[in-house]
Amino acid sequence: MTTQISRSSVVDELASRLREDVLSGRYPPGSYLPAERELADSYRVTRTSLKHAIVRLVQAGLLETRHGVGTRVRDYMRFGGPELLPMLVATAGAEWMREIFMVRREVGSLVAAKAAENANGADRDRLRSLLEDLRTAADAGAAQLVECEIHRAIAAATHNRVYGFLVNAMLSAYLEVRTPFQHAFADPGGAADRMLPAIDAIAAGDRTDAHAAATGYLAETEQIMLTSFPSPKGTP
Repeated sequence: MTTQISRSSVVDELASRLREDVLSGRYPPGSYLPAERELADSYRVTRTSLKHAIVRLVQAGLLETRHGVGTRVRDYMRFGGPELLPMLVATAGAEWMREIFMVRREVGSLVAAKAAENANGADRDRLRSLLEDLRTAADAGAAQLVECEIHRAIAAATHNRVYGFLVNAMLSAYLEVRTPFQHAFADPGGAADRMLPAIDAIAAGDRTDAHAAATGYLAETEQIMLTSFPSPKGTP
């Protein structure tokens, strides 16, 4: 029997556990969840708490309810969007992070090139200020968070909101599991030096150099980060 959920934040814990059961394949896409009474009994919660948890997963795009039929697991691999990435990372960590890093590298380089084309004076000042914040960060955790803000600022400098949403989605997934990657920012000054060529190229309005510098920065930082991140099953 499933372990009883504590009374505090019952809906939060239940939504999290149900999400994990869906993403782990216990309830595969296309299948229906057990009847409400049975499912509530298995988690040892009330049907009211279960209904609230199901609503959250419906809103997240993992479930769909059909009146008079039941609650079905959506084919989230077919219909899901970037908003699912934080949940997938929280459940399957390393397997998803490697794919996210690949997209981060490719999209990040394109975003940097667009920022070089479209950045205005305020954008350039913001990037320079954040770079200095990175250089003077108090510790690895603080530097890591500043680096995330630099990526948001680069996306904002494109003046294309869709790029901003894409970057936000990847950062949200990354921040779910950020602690194992903090070692990449143990030397904030070194992290700032790695980032400097990309910021310089964006400030100079050089699309080609910005793309190349961002590619180099993201690839180097990714390599440093993944040195301590566990490999997914079946990967050396």
